[in-house]
Amino acid sequence: MFTGIVEETGQVISFARGAAAWSLHVAARLVPSDVKRGDSIAVNGCCLTVVGHDAGSLRFDLLEETVRLTGFSELRPGSLVNLERSMTPHGRMGGHFVSGHIDALGRIEVFERRGHDHYLKVRAPEGCGRHLIHKGSVAIDGISLTVAEVDGDAFAVWLIPHTMAVTNLREKRPGGGVNLEFDLLGKYVEKLVAARLGR
Repeated sequence: MFTGIVEETGQVISFARGAAAWSLHVAARLVPSDVKRGDSIAVNGCCLTVVGHDAGSLRFDLLEETVRLTGFSELRPGSLVNLERSMTPHGRMGGHFVSGHIDALGRIEVFERRGHDHYLKVRAPEGCGRHLIHKGSVAIDGISLTVAEVDGDAFAVWLIPHTMAVTNLREKRPGGGVNLEFDLLGKYVEKLVAARLGR
């Protein structure tokens, strides 16, 4: 379980298909400091298992399905990725409950500076709008953000300068993909209500 509060941006060293799985090698400074093999790390919001590490980097194996359903296929050497270690029972809950299981790949429609802040509009796949509510939570590439506008399957968020400075969003452009995880509690409520209504 994660909170959507990014600890640092790592930089992709390599990302390639191996004999058994896709292999992602990421350079990082903070996160490897107390990590061990088998730990869960959110990489752009996707929960991945550490299969190797040293003082300055992390290695992950990815399933073919993970690459197909997320924005990982757009990663190149030098790409920035958001990193967050799994939360501990005594940690602060600064964002919202984020499972690290990506629901959909969204596409950036508008990304522009407005005053001191940045406005980001993302289009999710058809039907995903039911998971979005005004002032609700959404994780974009693992970043806990507040939904400012909902327009069908598209939604917008506002980004403060700090978010731009410490996450990978500073290198995103319109047309680019972002990993989306909708609010976990909302998805459970939807499931329970649907079961009660016999849907």
